[in-house]
Amino acid sequence: MKKEILLSYFPKITSKRYQNLIAVFDNLDNAWQASANDLIKMGWEEKLVSEFINWKNNLDEEKIAKILKHENIYCLTKEDQDYPRLLKEIYDPPFCLFVKGKLNNTGYNLAVVGTRKYSTYGKQITEELTHELVNHGLTIVSGLALGIDGIAHDTCLKAGGQTIAVLGSGINNAHIFPKQHLNLSKRIVEAGGAIISEYPPGTIPTHYTFPRRNRIVAGMSLGTLVIEAPESSGALITAQCSLDNNREVFAVPQNINTMNSAGGNNLLKTGAHLITKAQDILEILELDSLNDIIVNREIIPETENEAKILKILSREPINIEQIIKNSDLDSATTNATLTLMEMKGKVKNLGGMMYVLGSGK
Repeated sequence: MKKEILLSYFPKITSKRYQNLIAVFDNLDNAWQASANDLIKMGWEEKLVSEFINWKNNLDEEKIAKILKHENIYCLTKEDQDYPRLLKEIYDPPFCLFVKGKLNNTGYNLAVVGTRKYSTYGKQITEELTHELVNHGLTIVSGLALGIDGIAHDTCLKAGGQTIAVLGSGINNAHIFPKQHLNLSKRIVEAGGAIISEYPPGTIPTHYTFPRRNRIVAGMSLGTLVIEAPESSGALITAQCSLDNNREVFAVPQNINTMNSAGGNNLLKTGAHLITKAQDILEILELDSLNDIIVNREIIPETENEAKILKILSREPINIEQIIKNSDLDSATTNATLTLMEMKGKVKNLGGMMYVLGSGK
């Protein structure tokens, strides 16, 4: 089992401490063998070093493996191909993700968040916007919380779309939070979506884990849509995480006399995009033809070499040298495969040895 997975179970591990270990020992395998003196020299306090070594010596790896298997949970590290590519780009991406279900890694994700104490207006707008966004091919990311989050997930499922729920707790059934959404979490997985967390099974949510969860919601999304939020709403933390990582922030205008107006309206004052319909978001993100893009992503390869190339291509132009490097195919094979794929309409040569996905027709 990868050391990143095991390290996630250490109660006092943080992104900063993980980075310390990698910076000093190059990899976790080396860090795992480090002595107490080595860890102290790295900068960890003696008490923390003692706790870490005692924890490591008593770690039951077999038990961890059994629980993950029993709960149908798998783990992704940043080196894994299915680790969300947008999430890798943020300042402090999780070094390990626990996943239940199928994690869509197209990158066409939008975070939809808001208050737990929603209004009739908030519910209506969430359902209308989410339904239309899903019909245009976007995957909805949210936090499974009561209120707007839950409505967004539920609407996505009813529209036949995929949704990803990011938790600030373990994703094993006994620790899904809130408990009222255990059935919703199961529906998400059954519909081809995913439940994810950087925290291992058994983790109880705290005031610390929720804000940390919000950076993942924002980090794996092209932007964050705030439906309805009071001035102190956690949804605003998600919006700030989007801004911190150069992602778009969208907000729905609110009645200034209502309790839930301050958060969204303040975002609009400071530069968030004002949204009155789903098309506004699609235009800003330049995703008007997203449905065609999604179809392109689903082009079925006819050979192993085609499969390798299709995993690399998207609507963003990529040079043939990069295709050769990422596919591990030699130059002659890559050129020959691309030529045949272009004839089939699977890829398009833009000139200058730049390629994108084709129409598939």
